[in-house]
Amino acid sequence: MRKSLATLGALAVAAGGVLATTGPAQAAPALRFYAVQYDSPGKDTRSNASLNAEWIQLVNTGSKAVSLKGWKIVDKSRTYTFGSVTIAAKGGKVTLHTGKGTNTRTTLYWGSGNYVWNNTGDTATLRTSAGKTHDTCTWGQKAGRTKVYC
Repeated sequence: MRKSLATLGALAVAAGGVLATTGPAQAAPALRFYAVQYDSPGKDTRSNASLNAEWIQLVNTGSKAVSLKGWKIVDKSRTYTFGSVTIAAKGGKVTLHTGKGTNTRTTLYWGSGNYVWNNTGDTATLRTSAGKTHDTCTWGQKAGRTKVYC
């Protein structure tokens, strides 16, 4: 019995030593969906101008800039993967337009030739580079509304 207690005590001390050296878990970035213009104003013509009037926006509410490299915005059937993009801290925003254009630090283009977000309701999912769901924004159809804040 004493040998069992001594062994159990030694295991507890060893486990405690391992646990004590484990660092704190890294907090998830303070990044979320901010708004989405899911219904391009006017008639849906599929022109590039009309496609780019449909967009989704992310905001960083944290105190550190966040690299979006490898993160994804996912719709039911489409996925946009971020390249080397960093979103500024303390209210920095990045807007992703549906159509084609030239990317800047804060304005990105999906490059789609068709609308991404459903006017009747949809869900956008933000996934980390590891594939974990980080945030979602869901909306339904409402007469007279084309944009929502998430």
